[in-house]
Amino acid sequence: MRMLFAVLIRCMWASIFLLSASAMAALADEIQVYTDEINEPGEFGLEIHTITFPKARKTPDYPGEVVPGNSLFVTLEPSYGLTKTVDVGLYLPMARDSFSGDIALAGLKGRIKWLPIQGADHDGWYLGANLEVGRVGRRFNPVRTNAELRIMSGWHNDDWLIGFNPVINWELSDQAAGKPGYGIAVKGTRRLAEGLAAGLEYYSDKGQIGRTLPWEEQDNKLFYVIDVDRKPWIFNLGIGKGLTHASDKTTVKAIFELPF
Repeated sequence: MRMLFAVLIRCMWASIFLLSASAMAALADEIQVYTDEINEPGEFGLEIHTITFPKARKTPDYPGEVVPGNSLFVTLEPSYGLTKTVDVGLYLPMARDSFSGDIALAGLKGRIKWLPIQGADHDGWYLGANLEVGRVGRRFNPVRTNAELRIMSGWHNDDWLIGFNPVINWELSDQAAGKPGYGIAVKGTRRLAEGLAAGLEYYSDKGQIGRTLPWEEQDNKLFYVIDVDRKPWIFNLGIGKGLTHASDKTTVKAIFELPF
């Protein structure tokens, strides 16, 4: 057990030094706390992420930007299990611009998930990491190539789930410079009935490592969520409230898992 923890921490720091530079990605392709969900070897999966912002910024930060206010973001995430502890996936993000009504493919991202510590039958502690690298259009992020390392940690049993994701992001193109950005994602839910749980999710983008932004300049959101796992119906629904001036005031998200 200690050796697995040591290997995971070393891989995390190796990724930090191999990648380079700065802040948090802007594209709203997913809002999710990663838990211990992973595909079985040889198993295909498909998730559909949908996000919209009924009350959010409608003024572009730079010419041509697709602003979040009333835009709709939809991401397809196909995945495939390689081993008991590793699966891989792609993100295919799309967006509908609230001003023009245009629908555009935002870019492409790849990911690899490693979950060496898993509770038996999804009961107990879990620990792993997820690494993403992607390139998106300039309308969605002025820095087009980005990477993200997310640590997946937490504990759950039949009634409770606690998840904690420290996140580090790098800008890898377009004259990116500076320190990596960082943030956290936290989830806590309680089972209400068979296949039904409800609780809270909290997301915070802190700024750059060593240069944490003041509270009001951070993007902090609190979501009220429900999780449904009644096969074939598996989905997560959430309504989020921005807690700071830098946050979008209202966010609605849904994640649907489609059976194969």
